[in-house]
Amino acid sequence: MIRAAAKWLAMIGMLWAANVHAALTIEITRGVETGTPIAIVPFSWEGAVKPAQNVSDVVGADLTRSGRFAVLPSKDYVSQPHEDKDVVFKDWRILKAEALVIGSVRLVAPGKYQVQFRLYDVFKESQLAGFRYTVGPELLRSVAHQISDIIYQKLTGEPGAFNTRIAYVTLEEPVHARPVYKLQVADSDGFNPQTVVRSTEPLLSPAWSPDGNRLAYVSFEDKRSKVYIQNVADGRRELIAQFAGINSAPAWSPDGKRLALTLSRDGNAEIYVMRLDTRELRRLTHDPAIDTEAAWSPDGHDIIFTSDRAGSPQIYRMSASGGSAERLTFDDDYNARASYAPDGKSIVFVTRQQGNFRIAVMPLNGGPMQVLTDTSLDESPSFAPNGRMIIYATEVRGRGVLASVSADGRVRQLFKFEEGDVREPAWSPYNRDLQYKE
Repeated sequence: MIRAAAKWLAMIGMLWAANVHAALTIEITRGVETGTPIAIVPFSWEGAVKPAQNVSDVVGADLTRSGRFAVLPSKDYVSQPHEDKDVVFKDWRILKAEALVIGSVRLVAPGKYQVQFRLYDVFKESQLAGFRYTVGPELLRSVAHQISDIIYQKLTGEPGAFNTRIAYVTLEEPVHARPVYKLQVADSDGFNPQTVVRSTEPLLSPAWSPDGNRLAYVSFEDKRSKVYIQNVADGRRELIAQFAGINSAPAWSPDGKRLALTLSRDGNAEIYVMRLDTRELRRLTHDPAIDTEAAWSPDGHDIIFTSDRAGSPQIYRMSASGGSAERLTFDDDYNARASYAPDGKSIVFVTRQQGNFRIAVMPLNGGPMQVLTDTSLDESPSFAPNGRMIIYATEVRGRGVLASVSADGRVRQLFKFEEGDVREPAWSPYNRDLQYKE
């Protein structure tokens, strides 16, 4: 049974390819025809040498990727104001802009920049938001993402998720050298990648802690699976599980005090919950089938997981304290790797249709499943913390890449990274607001 479990767990992941490609590009493969028309005036600059990061360009790219906004081309702007007193609202009504963003970046001290912006409702001729930040150059992209979040929330009434991070695993296979696996963390748009773990053995299943400071993951160091928790900021890591057999699929409880794990320590792949303060283990599932890939509901009350107890991989739900399991998916012969939407009202998972693995969502109130993608090797879906976008891994021309799709399927985009195959994405919780907002 252990050998069969290992085989089935391995089948959940897709094949790795070995090409190395050039710099990150983001390609919007499906957009929406309509969105709120918004004008983002290129921010003015005061200082000797411009910083590498163009704040207004990052804001424009964020809002475009969301699918909720149509950023008007700057070549059409009648004027380019940078201060409140210079805004002439009729200039923007001519362009049919509903919102306007202006701002500036100024060097105020060696290595210190002051960034300020204002957001306006063009038709009401009123300011909706305005903040100032003083930061070092390494935080300019973070400032831009937070500005995007503010604009998104003011204009949609929902929180943005631009100032967050993603974790993912890359594989590089150099000629005449051992493969290199990297667990990396980057901005939500894929920029500013940082390597958290580097290994010549596979790394799998990164999972963010609720505070966004730690990652649990699976490593095959010493040729056996182990589960670690690693602090992202300082690199400290802690070995959590190295039992005989499978140690896999870590998932944090919403309070950050427990991990759900797949272990085969008793001879079969089952779901366990570990208290992190005492390392006490509690077995949740008791079935001769393979039970794996647990995920917690946002309120911590339930756990969903993948099981083949009905003859094929399907999604089940049970109380986080144990008990009987309820089958949730019935469409198609393969549904796996599920997780909850942040509001707990729906789940996202991988489904197989006519031999193609695709990303699907399903409401938990009994509504139908909706397939969001049309590619053939999609895996590892993860919701953004606002529930509006889903990041996942897929394959394009034999190479593993990341992609994202809106929760309604209307917007899709590909993230083509600098090097290596990319798999196993996980979207972080919200980051704390920048402490330098004035």
